[in-house]
Amino acid sequence: MWDFNIARAIGLMVRTAPFIALRLVIYFGITLAYIIATGGGAAIGYGLGHISDDPSSYGVFGGLAGFVVVSVAVYWVREYILYIVKAGHIAVLVKLIEGEDLPAGQSQIDYAKAEVTARFGEANALFALDQIVKAVVGTITGLLGGVAAIIPLPGLDGLVRFVNAVIRMALTYVDELILAYNIRTGTANPWEGARHGLVLYAQNGKLMLKNALWLTLWLYLLSFLVFLVMLAPMAAIFWIFPGSASFWAIVAAVVFAWALKAAVFEPFAIACLMEVYFATIKDQVPDPEWDAKLADLSAKFRDLKDRALAHAHLA
Repeated sequence: MWDFNIARAIGLMVRTAPFIALRLVIYFGITLAYIIATGGGAAIGYGLGHISDDPSSYGVFGGLAGFVVVSVAVYWVREYILYIVKAGHIAVLVKLIEGEDLPAGQSQIDYAKAEVTARFGEANALFALDQIVKAVVGTITGLLGGVAAIIPLPGLDGLVRFVNAVIRMALTYVDELILAYNIRTGTANPWEGARHGLVLYAQNGKLMLKNALWLTLWLYLLSFLVFLVMLAPMAAIFWIFPGSASFWAIVAAVVFAWALKAAVFEPFAIACLMEVYFATIKDQVPDPEWDAKLADLSAKFRDLKDRALAHAHLA
């Protein structure tokens, strides 16, 4: 059915509790910011809307303005979140999955920050690498998920689009796996490490996709249950704000479910996939045919190879 050990992944979450706590603080801080900005914006808009005959519409626009402001702020801190939170947590998970102990007398977060800095330097360098890997994942998605070509039956266009969308969601965490591969191998050239990691993932794509699909199913099911549970308390919170309380309660419940997914469910999924990925690629080398195929289909992969060569020449 699947190849990961759920109990072991839960154990890793417990052992990396400082990072789980940090993720909870950050992502639920973002959720709180959305609630305050959206609710406050709706209230201000509703108040200003009394100059018209439809204050509720002003409340909606005010809430939307608050939502957009927070979204822009989150967009600008995304590099920090990737660098300190995601990359740092992965660095600690790699260490624990390999059966190694963390250095004594040093917190997990301090150790992780030092490890990530040693491997990738500044946050913008890691972010640039992450964006290239994400773009190459799109090519891998096409190679693994060309359902339309496999099932060219009339009337199945909607089903094909849905299946391909699920496959794209299932490949969301490939960039985290490549980051884990880079940290695990300790390569001095992160661009070359990412290239090898992507080729190894692609050549084992069917096995990885199977496990990713199972995890995607469970993650979105759990997130939907969280959304349903949070609808009532969010409706109670937004009831104190005038205007379209029910609409913003739904938005807030969605954001809350996203926060819990990002803080707890996603690192669990990454830990599961790391276990499968490392076990699968053990004793393997990157397949030159897959390397050539990715280079032929993806300009970003060729860019990755060029950056790897440039880094090697500078070393």
